Amino acid sequence: MMTVFEELTRRGLVAQMTHPEEIEKLLNQERVTFYIGFDATADSLHVGHFLQLVVMGHLQRAGHLPIALLGTGTTMVGDPTGKTDMRKMLTVEEINHNAECFKRQMERFLDFSDGRALMLRNGDWLLKLNYIELLRDVGVHFSVNQMLTYECFKTRLERGLSFIEFNYMIMQSYDFLHLYRNHGCRMQLGGNDQWANILGGIDLTRRVTGEEVYGMTFTLLTTKEGKKMGKTENGAVWLDPEKTSPYAFFQYWRNVADDDVIRCLKLLTYLPIEEIEAMEQWEGSQLNKAKEILAYEVTKMVHGQQEADKALDAAKAIFSSGTHSADMPSTTLSSGDLTDGKIAVLDLLVKCGLAPSKGEARRLVQQGGVSVDDVKVTDVMQTVSAEAFEKGHVILRKGKKVYHKALLG
Repeated sequence: MMTVFEELTRRGLVAQMTHPEEIEKLLNQERVTFYIGFDATADSLHVGHFLQLVVMGHLQRAGHLPIALLGTGTTMVGDPTGKTDMRKMLTVEEINHNAECFKRQMERFLDFSDGRALMLRNGDWLLKLNYIELLRDVGVHFSVNQMLTYECFKTRLERGLSFIEFNYMIMQSYDFLHLYRNHGCRMQLGGNDQWANILGGIDLTRRVTGEEVYGMTFTLLTTKEGKKMGKTENGAVWLDPEKTSPYAFFQYWRNVADDDVIRCLKLLTYLPIEEIEAMEQWEGSQLNKAKEILAYEVTKMVHGQQEADKALDAAKAIFSSGTHSADMPSTTLSSGDLTDGKIAVLDLLVKCGLAPSKGEARRLVQQGGVSVDDVKVTDVMQTVSAEAFEKGHVILRKGKKVYHKALLG
């Protein structure tokens, strides 16, 4: 039988480990308490967080104890990692609201019943710290010279690194020390961009307690070319159905590149790894089937089977029979959106969120990438009349795969 360590490595989830042999032994032979931190910078988790929750799910299923740490304290400071400018400062109320949103979403993916997982907030201890005591007890263990060699700080030095951001690594490191002391937490996990922060926590815990703790990072969700996944023209792909509809979420995964679909199946689903590896030989139309499986599985995990079934039915209706399902994303126009009983196609594209501006809409039309009711738009000045809506709607298509229903209220 495959061990959880073999499962994680075979799926390509593991990027770096501090003590590979010890970690393999721990995960395979003991019950380990581990944690991942989630800074509450938005009111919804996104697909990058989803990958982390899938990793936590693998470990929980193997009998380990996850701690989902909501960063109600660290978010007050802001992680400089991967940022060219300082993060926007959020109020305590905004941070707590975001943390509540995270909490509701996480409960879909992890079992928090009967102590099988913990959800904690680091504001409960970080906000009570005495500054002078922190400098003496914790700050003394950090070398500024060492910190300045880390990529997360080096990239910010040219633009200016504020003192508050410099404290982020100290705060996150203190979290690991606190969780070790109070919950017996022996491992911190995180995306590969968190390697420096994780090393800080391991080093601090060892210096203060004399005990060894461990760190493991996992692969960031990127395309084969190394470009970060989970972004669209309209921004991040969110787990909140109000921010990214289940249909749009499904379509995002249905439209991944051929080169990325097998990797996404390994990283983001719980389908048996043997089943996924068998798909590595698939080509052409078979890869479209793999994309459909990916989209369905991930949508089912995030939004439930009913929404996944609806999204799959809608996608099949569009791509096979040419009919248009009720579950397609839609925008309702008012009569005020029409001038002299018609609306310009460029305005319609912007209203429906298919283009961020009229300039971008114009470019899409000029490139032959826009159709209205299956008729390609060739004139940037083309309009759609009120009569076109008499059947109830018009269907816009951007490129080959993005469909949108425009209704007239």
